[in-house]
Amino acid sequence: MSKKVLMVVTNHDKINEDTPTGIWLSEFGEAYNEFKQHGYEVTVASPRGGQSPIDPNSVSDDEPAEILDTKEHLENTVPLESISAEAFDAIFLPGGHGTMFDFPDNQKLQQLLRDFYEADKVVAAVCHGPSGLAGATLTNGEPLVKGKRVNAFTDSEEVDTTLDQHMPFLLESRLRELGAEFLSGPNWSEHVEVDGRLITGQNPQSTLAVSKESIKQLNQS
Repeated sequence: MSKKVLMVVTNHDKINEDTPTGIWLSEFGEAYNEFKQHGYEVTVASPRGGQSPIDPNSVSDDEPAEILDTKEHLENTVPLESISAEAFDAIFLPGGHGTMFDFPDNQKLQQLLRDFYEADKVVAAVCHGPSGLAGATLTNGEPLVKGKRVNAFTDSEEVDTTLDQHMPFLLESRLRELGAEFLSGPNWSEHVEVDGRLITGQNPQSTLAVSKESIKQLNQS
């Protein structure tokens, strides 16, 4: 039986009237391709289903064709409400600023993250994807990230983007407030934290490393 991975992507397309956003394409495409190359079944879902918008800043003229080719998998995503954790071996949350708006308060996503984590399945997220973890609690009511080694897009990286003032919160600060042990590398460098089955990466540069660690753990289970 091949492993089954659930990738959850954003539906949110604007930071404000002047600034479009969405998913960061390479964070989706690199992970999607890595999972498929290992023969995994991948289901792409989003809070509302349907199209997941792509942040225009994440698509450059020199974007590799194999990343651009994954755009089609973002055109008709599955609604989260139709998803059960029982059908999958891992959940992976790629980022993009859109996730900061529709991941943290999504109750179905919170439930799925709890179900995956408490079933000892891989829970992985990169860059702004860990915003989904910001709202997730365990059955005992404790924040899922409390006492866990995690990382995500850092506050100083957010300042670098100049979008910090437009975010509903700063992700590093929120994770620290929830009791996470937040560990990071230099801005825009690859950095991954692994705490049991919880795998988190700092930025777009960390996507492949998070994917490979997820695959390593899945192949051991």
